[in-house]
Amino acid sequence: MTGKNPRHNAFLRLVSGNGATLRSESRYSLLPSKEVIIGRDPSCQIVLDAMMYRMVSRRHAVVRPLSSSPDNKFSWVICDLNSANGTYLNGKPLQGCQELHPGDRISLGADGPQFLFENEFVSPATIMTRPVSALPSAGNSPGQLKPDSVSFTQLFPIISTGKDLTRKAYLIPGILTVVFVVLMFATVGQPQANQVIVASYIAFAAYFFVYQLCGKQKPWWVLMAVALTTTLILKSPILDLFIFVFRDVLPGKLPSSQDSITFTELLIRMFFGAGLMEELLKALPILAAYLIASGLPSPWRERIGVREPLDGILLGTASAVGFTLLETLGQYVPVITQNVAQQADVGTGQLVGLQLLIPRILGSVAGHMAYSGYLGYFIGLAVLKPRLSWQILPIGYVSAAALHALWNATGSINALLLVVVGVLSYAFLMAAILKARALSPTRSQNFATRFLGPK
Repeated sequence: MTGKNPRHNAFLRLVSGNGATLRSESRYSLLPSKEVIIGRDPSCQIVLDAMMYRMVSRRHAVVRPLSSSPDNKFSWVICDLNSANGTYLNGKPLQGCQELHPGDRISLGADGPQFLFENEFVSPATIMTRPVSALPSAGNSPGQLKPDSVSFTQLFPIISTGKDLTRKAYLIPGILTVVFVVLMFATVGQPQANQVIVASYIAFAAYFFVYQLCGKQKPWWVLMAVALTTTLILKSPILDLFIFVFRDVLPGKLPSSQDSITFTELLIRMFFGAGLMEELLKALPILAAYLIASGLPSPWRERIGVREPLDGILLGTASAVGFTLLETLGQYVPVITQNVAQQADVGTGQLVGLQLLIPRILGSVAGHMAYSGYLGYFIGLAVLKPRLSWQILPIGYVSAAALHALWNATGSINALLLVVVGVLSYAFLMAAILKARALSPTRSQNFATRFLGPK
């Protein structure tokens, strides 16, 4: 190529943002051989002041060059880097990476600084060949701190974190932990109230773990409504109807302590009387959410209902939390507390009840949450692939019921075998979450997790 052929040179020009005084040097070159990262981190090629632009993440977005065409024209794409407040292109949220065109307006956050993308013809003799590190950036503009200086926001970091504090620092779980601790202190000497608080906190922690693994946002009030609906079903005549069908009509009558039956017969009874019955019962709120949301307009339909496997898992595990809390606090703990109190004393009974409560709630990740979340995956998959729903749903229902029955049947045989079944159930749930993340139609919008890394 001769030096007489003109070439395109691209720029980003800072045009607005939070009352900043714009200067002529607020224009940044885009080289065809380097990507340019925009953010508050000093390592970025375009560094924005943390005090002035609090809504900008440390590494907010990146502009990448694409391969050149035969006439030596380059193109560039803009990609969001999992920023807290998102990147907007021409006023619309950026989905994945999009190609830039002259005049495109890039906004870091809905109300953050804006850059204008420009593309110009320049002579090869005037093209700058300096490295990206030498490009002008907001971090090199007059009035910025030197590398060995300390800024006000570095001394008082809480001032500049903005929405990152709630979205990336797990502020809400921290606040709830403090609240539960205070409530536990306030209910010392009130064992029943203390048990409810301890159980609720452990259930919240277990569910938060699953929620983070799923990596998709779902309104908290929807999840709480599902858990509450399950508890109401357990207290309603619906439970009596389920018991009649699965334990009286079907061969699911649960054995008493005096019954002497084989493991195979016990497994069959648990499959019908516990697995099929309880998993269908916990699935009712999921199906109700799907039916209710189907008649709602977007975005309420997506927020409330089941549109994909991740929705099913989140709602299924929420339903399991409600089931576990009511079953533990309303049945297992009171019974064991009363029996031990009759044999020893009230204090011992309460202590044993608390000892039972903790593993039952904490173990729900490999118990009720695992079975219901696994079935929820299949419900969401059936919604995603409606033509195959009648093949998908029976497989999920029977699989979840079988895991449930296996756990109940092995509980009285061997502790080591029980560990194997618990690990197997947990593995089934985790495998469903991983597959659901891969199948998610909203994959590019789902938040990443600390446990599994990038999506």
